[in-house]
Order: sequence, then C-alpha cells, then structure tokens
Amino acid sequence: MDLRRFLDGRGEQLAFLTYQHASLVIQCVLAAVVIALVLAAAVYRSRAGAAIATAIASVGMTIPSLALLALLLLVFGLGVAPSVTMLGFYATLPILTSAIVGLRAVPPNIVEAARGIGMPRWRVLATVELPHAWPVILTGIRVSTQLVVGVATVVAYVLGPGLGSLIFSGLARLGGAGALESALTGTVLVVIVALVLDGLLVLLGRFTVSKGLV
Repeated sequence: MDLRRFLDGRGEQLAFLTYQHASLVIQCVLAAVVIALVLAAAVYRSRAGAAIATAIASVGMTIPSLALLALLLLVFGLGVAPSVTMLGFYATLPILTSAIVGLRAVPPNIVEAARGIGMPRWRVLATVELPHAWPVILTGIRVSTQLVVGVATVVAYVLGPGLGSLIFSGLARLGGAGALESALTGTVLVVIVALVLDGLLVLLGRFTVSKGLV
C-alpha cells in the first residue's frame, strides 16, 4: 500500500469532498434541529403524545439506511434530494427524543412561577423551558451529528455528495491500484469530520449552557 503516492496531487479533490461531506451533515442537522424542536414543542405537554413521538423515533432508528435510500430513490431519483431527505430523517430522531425528554424534565415549579407572573405560553417555552432543556437537547444534537456523519457515506450509492464516493469506489475496486488507499483515506477523513464537528458542539455547549444547569 503506497498511501503517499495516492495522496500526491489529490489534495484539492480530497478537500472538496471533505467540505461537501461536512456541509451536507451541518445543513441536515440544522434542519433537523428546527423540525425536532417544533415537533417536541407540539407534543411534550401530553404524556401520550410524548410517548407516541418517542416510540416512532425509536422505530425510525431501526430502519436500514440502504433500504430507506432505495425507497427514496424511487421517489426522487439520483442525487442530492434523496440524500438530504434520508439524512434529515435520521438526524431528526435523536434530537426529537432528547428534546421531549429535556422539556418534560423541566421542574414544574419553575414553569408555574413563570406563568404566575403573567408570561404567555410561548414565552414560557422560549425563555424558561428551552434554556433548561438545552443541555439534554444538545446531547441529542451531538448524537445526531455523529450518526449522520457516518450514514452520509451511504449516499454515494445514489450519487450523493461527500466522502462516501471515495470509500465505495475503493471498495468496489479492491485488489486494484489505489483501491485500498482510496477507502482508507475516505474513512480517515470521515472520522476527522466527526471529531471536528463534535468538538465544535462541545464548544457551543460551553458558551450556551448556563453554569447553573451543568
């Protein structure tokens, strides 16, 4: 295996694929945060609604990514659309679960105090409940990000963007020149993306989580 020879002259291509992968993950997770928080806000006050949403999220996590991608391929065809749809789906599930858990764990006396001074329901949610639930929600976002970084490699099967193309083109040519180097390089870059994004989320937590909640 001559990894140095494989990397020589491919710096720009590898940087572009890494950027594509990271950008795809970030955009899908950001969209998932919005969707998950809206859904959680709609159901968390109802015990039955929260239980149903959590159960659906748990079942959704068991769906094989390749099977879901194949179904989306029939609807959207090749390219970005099935990739984003699948990743957005998987990204939403851990965040939805953590948001429901976090919001339901807010001490009732704090919520009652906020209502007692005349705060409307939406303001209680925005200024009291979400800040208290944020550490749990952020944990869900971290889990979601790591999940999506890995699953995003699969979208190469539908010509989606990212490092998956490097990995699977290498696996498809195992035994050929540069095949192992291609798969190994793609895998290492995926791990680096995962570590960098998780590090950024840890920093986000340090700046956004109240010290009294840690």
